Amino acid sequence: MLAAPSDYDTLKISEAKEVQQALRETINLQALPQPIQTIAGADISLNRFSQIIFAGIVVLRYSDLQPIAYSLVQSITKFPYVPGYLAFREVPALVQAYEQMPVKPDVIMVDGHGIAHPRRMGIATHLGTLIPTPTLGCAKKILFGKFEEPAITRDSVSEIKDKEQTIGYAYRSKSKVKPVFISPGNNMTMDESLAIAKHTARAYRLPEPTRKAHEFVNLFRTGQLAAGYHEINAHQLF
Repeated sequence: MLAAPSDYDTLKISEAKEVQQALRETINLQALPQPIQTIAGADISLNRFSQIIFAGIVVLRYSDLQPIAYSLVQSITKFPYVPGYLAFREVPALVQAYEQMPVKPDVIMVDGHGIAHPRRMGIATHLGTLIPTPTLGCAKKILFGKFEEPAITRDSVSEIKDKEQTIGYAYRSKSKVKPVFISPGNNMTMDESLAIAKHTARAYRLPEPTRKAHEFVNLFRTGQLAAGYHEINAHQLF
């Protein structure tokens, strides 16, 4: 039987690899089932040497990218810090944050990689194979694959390749800043992942979903926001 996220702390690395290989068989890179009305950003905050993890999912309207709700969870992780297996530290808390949301978003952009991963199982893909909501990854650093630096102007793109296969994109979300690395997680196409990134990129390097998720999780970690699910009043400012 495949280990549940609640059991990840007890896994050996060899067992975690088996989980990744099994979940990889369920990846679906077909088109989104419906138009996007809401998009969420998902992020976590933890110290590499700490067991305490702060996780958050922030929901935004897709039309104007205004936050409308958020879900925050504080949890404990005992899975070791091992590159390529970080999802086993982070996904259980994100699943908790997702499950406490009474209304699910249409898409979730995760701070991390989707299929641009040695075993195609970055955190966005891992999460996306466990929940029904389509996911994509938006990472700040390359993890796997080769790419040519995109042009320095906004919206420039180059493909991330594993040999001859395209597994993601280096996307210049703002002129003269480092690119972000976009790849589908699950239940969307390569082209859709890039189109979503372009739609949600505004004045900053990070697209609004993951930028807001990072902001809210840090407010949570410093005690300025409370755990749980909260809808945002139209007059609240963050």
